[in-house]
Amino acid sequence: MKKIILSLLLMSCTYLSAQKPQAQRILDKIDQNISSRNRVLTSKMVIHGRRADRTIESRTWAVGDKKSFTEYLAPAREKGTKMLKLKNKLWIYTPSTDRIIQISGHMLRQSVMGSDLSYEDLMDDQTLRDTYNAVVTGTDSTGGRSCWVLELTASKKKTAYFLRKMWVDKERYVPLKEDLFAKSGKLLKRLTLSDVVYLKGRWFPMKMVFKDILKAGKGTEFIIDKIKFNTEIPKIRFTKAELRR
Repeated sequence: MKKIILSLLLMSCTYLSAQKPQAQRILDKIDQNISSRNRVLTSKMVIHGRRADRTIESRTWAVGDKKSFTEYLAPAREKGTKMLKLKNKLWIYTPSTDRIIQISGHMLRQSVMGSDLSYEDLMDDQTLRDTYNAVVTGTDSTGGRSCWVLELTASKKKTAYFLRKMWVDKERYVPLKEDLFAKSGKLLKRLTLSDVVYLKGRWFPMKMVFKDILKAGKGTEFIIDKIKFNTEIPKIRFTKAELRR
């Protein structure tokens, strides 16, 4: 009888293990959806402040997680502002002062134009597999979708968030919600992702809402209007000379 019970327990454990995918495999599938060789996109940030909302429109060219160039298109006050990222360095050009300044160190944690996104958030486009170790902690649902719940711990020193809790759509392998923590375990930001569409063989969220827990206001919507993956971008785009053009 004991042997039968033991066999049943072993079979149960094997079944549950088979139903629960490896966390690193899930990260691979997320990276296949979210990451790309390069991309060109137009987007807008809707910043919900305590008193009023602001909308900022931009166009971005990016190559992997090493290079990106953003030009702000509207409103008039922000038009012509440009940002260039090369590896871990960031430069900003503002037409009102006709100056190029470099953002580095603790300044990267500052808010971008009063939004809930930091410069680190905009610069961080590393693949999850290369940046985090993960474990599957259970299942849950969000936005009407069944999800795997993952806990991610940074495997590299230079990451914007040391700990992340992520709800990943079981069917489409896209994160739908994230809690972002400091190394101390303090919750810093909450992120929700929605408007998931199927583009060129990948599932991709076209809308992200960032909420800085330490900041007043109702959060910032980052909405992608158009995006093209793996399209050719001239190398000159990622030069300082382009900041003043």
